[in-house]
Amino acid sequence: MHVSKRLPLRLGVGIIVLNNKNKIFVGKRIDNQVGNRWQMPQGGVDKNENLLQAAKRELEEETGIKKIKIIKEIEGWFIYYLPKRLLGKVWKGKYGGQKQRWFIVEFIGNNEEINIKTKHAEFSDWKWIEIKDLAKVAVDFKVDIYNKLKDELISLNFN
Repeated sequence: MHVSKRLPLRLGVGIIVLNNKNKIFVGKRIDNQVGNRWQMPQGGVDKNENLLQAAKRELEEETGIKKIKIIKEIEGWFIYYLPKRLLGKVWKGKYGGQKQRWFIVEFIGNNEEINIKTKHAEFSDWKWIEIKDLAKVAVDFKVDIYNKLKDELISLNFN
């Protein structure tokens, strides 16, 4: 059995932020500057917090984005396991991966409102990318999830 599968999964949320051109917001993680790897905003669910509240909070904490319209909560859970190299380093070693619920939102603000230099900054840079490129920029252990999310967006005619 894979070592990370012996540890519990962290409950999390992910947010697909689309702009008015149906491009997706991605950020370059401060703690992963190797290669051209980017991710969408995501994070854990706090105690006594529902999934949508967690998604809105994480989005604001990581990007400063507040002005959104909720499009859809994607059905089902998306699970990924950490690779061996990250076990014990991420989440103080308590979790082997994440079980996430994803939300699609439309950003209805202006790019000037986006602020990744937040109190607990996670991103060093950000950009808008085409839906078709989503899985190409993901870290290896999130490629499957990003492919499924890309397919979901295409099935909803966001491409």
